Amino acid sequence: MKKNLFILLLLVTFATTAQVPNTLSATDKVYGLSKFWQEVNYNFVYLDKVDRAKWEKDYREAITKVQNTKNDYEYYRELQKFCASLKDGHTNIYFARSIDMLLYTDMFGKYRLFLTNIDNKAIVTRTNLSIKDEVPVGSEIIEVNGLPTAEHLKRNVMPYIASSTDYALMDDAIASMLKGFEGETYHIKYRTQKGKVKSLALTHDNTIEQEVYPAIEKQELLELKWYPNQTAYLALNGFHDPKINELFLQKLPELRKAKALIIDLRNNGGGITSIGRQILDYMAPDTLLYGSRNSTRQHLASFKAWGRFIENPKDTVGDAWAAKSLMAFQDKLMDQFDYKPAQNKIAQKDKVIVPTAILIGHRTASAAEDFLIYADNQKHMTKIGENSYGSTGQPFMFDLPGGGKARICTKKDTYPDGREFVGYGVKPDMEVKMTLQDYIQKKDPVLDRALKYLKGQKLAAK
Repeated sequence: MKKNLFILLLLVTFATTAQVPNTLSATDKVYGLSKFWQEVNYNFVYLDKVDRAKWEKDYREAITKVQNTKNDYEYYRELQKFCASLKDGHTNIYFARSIDMLLYTDMFGKYRLFLTNIDNKAIVTRTNLSIKDEVPVGSEIIEVNGLPTAEHLKRNVMPYIASSTDYALMDDAIASMLKGFEGETYHIKYRTQKGKVKSLALTHDNTIEQEVYPAIEKQELLELKWYPNQTAYLALNGFHDPKINELFLQKLPELRKAKALIIDLRNNGGGITSIGRQILDYMAPDTLLYGSRNSTRQHLASFKAWGRFIENPKDTVGDAWAAKSLMAFQDKLMDQFDYKPAQNKIAQKDKVIVPTAILIGHRTASAAEDFLIYADNQKHMTKIGENSYGSTGQPFMFDLPGGGKARICTKKDTYPDGREFVGYGVKPDMEVKMTLQDYIQKKDPVLDRALKYLKGQKLAAK
């Protein structure tokens, strides 16, 4: 039976990926791979953390693998796997738009399933309305195509996802674990909250039904709500659009009435650091705000050549020239950007300085994490939730054959004192996690904890 199922899955996979053309020659495929490999060697800021012997071995093996791919999709999957070995959330391979448009994540015709990582389990946290009783919210996907879910993720999903942190990797893997082309079928088993185990064949197709359960609330770029005790809730859902600064200034007169403030960054995937900092200026009493320290790799060809002949690191003791040469040869020579704090020129009378809770989570990323670094020493601000995404930096973007793109992180960011948060995430002062029961009961324990904390702060101040 298992053998027949395996053959069926192979046939389905062939039938679905056959709709993707093979537009690239073997030469183009090797060129694209080599282009990425070259730019990583030249520009990747965390190259010192890479196992260089394995990286070169993987490259040599990939030269053969990419030439044997049957279509553009398979080719880009090989590039993604190669890229993922670098374990950096700002270093990625992207499909050509023509391929990306053919892929489905949560639609299976009659069925629509949204999956979330809860305690490293693939939990159904939303469905289309008509199947909410057949596949109840809270159900756990326990098997995919004959494999335990954990094994499916390990073999077929996680090796292709670039991530700086294990928890973000698991989040992304579970959310996309049933991704595929139209007509591709996944045979799953799921366990309901009542303990019943059921099987289901899910075939990717457009889901016509629009209504989902629980309903998805429309997310605005900026949201302002009010809670008891004159507590303002301000959601900043992205720093990619400077319009958020205009929206903030429009809300500022109302915001000044607040006696306590909640800033929600849980859905903020980043954007431009300065956009977020301009908002923070209105909430920080300091005239100087200390952001991250930045560095990038230096390329000095002659020093690298000289470093090749330094056989023992001891030979560099007391010799700055030799030390620099050896660092260049080892690709560890770094340029530290000039560091100076940002000036906060907002008048104190125009600011909103009240007890503040900042809500953070795994989706708080990039420029939103830079916001947290600026806010780190603000005594009236407390971070509540889970570790942030753990990845930021300045990516170098470039095109690949066939319409795909790549980016490589070129800038290392740390706290002002040198502490690293890339690869670890910014940690909350108070850790609060969403549980399965929170999803089922539609509770927000992070927000509830913030409201409780701020109420206590106000009482203590009286």
